[in-house]
Amino acid sequence: MVAWMLTPDDGSTDGKFVSYLEHPGKFSHHDPVLFQKIKELLTHGLKRRVSLIENTNLLPKTEFFSSHVPDTASSRSMWFSSLIQQAQGSDFVFLDPDNGLEVKSKAYGKKDSSKFLYWCEVETLWASGKSLLIYQHFIREKRLNFVRRMLDSMKDATPGSSVEAFSTPHVVFLMALQPEHQGFHKTIVSYVQKNWEGQIHHWELMQQQQSEIPCRAR
Repeated sequence: MVAWMLTPDDGSTDGKFVSYLEHPGKFSHHDPVLFQKIKELLTHGLKRRVSLIENTNLLPKTEFFSSHVPDTASSRSMWFSSLIQQAQGSDFVFLDPDNGLEVKSKAYGKKDSSKFLYWCEVETLWASGKSLLIYQHFIREKRLNFVRRMLDSMKDATPGSSVEAFSTPHVVFLMALQPEHQGFHKTIVSYVQKNWEGQIHHWELMQQQQSEIPCRAR
């Protein structure tokens, strides 16, 4: 299932960076079908809505949860209950919060808390038997340290999981696989490395490359 975690338009430019469509030689080979379909949708001048993707065959056999995320605690609780209910038939849930996982400055139920996913929600989804993939924007912290910290937190929230991270220049995707789904781990990593080389980086490989950098002379 894809949970878009939509929020009201705040006038930001997030989601408007589509200049990659002007460089098919650089990007289309990663996923030609995806590239062409997105280009077609945007060329038609249609208003950008997630329903445009939902109405294609890009993600077959996928449920979509498109309700806007509220700020208030009571409404958020109802929203999450609906998410849990709709996800009952899904083994794997992708969550796409505006900014990523919770931060101390945005308490649950407060203004703009809708832009974040909360660890209590991760724990509940995990306990319901779902494997998870979560969008996380990079923050002003050394990226190696940040990803390590997020993976540690992910591991704590998903007992028994196999955790993984895939990063781009601006965001990281955190994955937790249920024990019964961990046999797919190698296939997932191989697919990303083969089809998205140079754009999406496997975290384990990044760590290995970092450790191989020779010490600088003092």
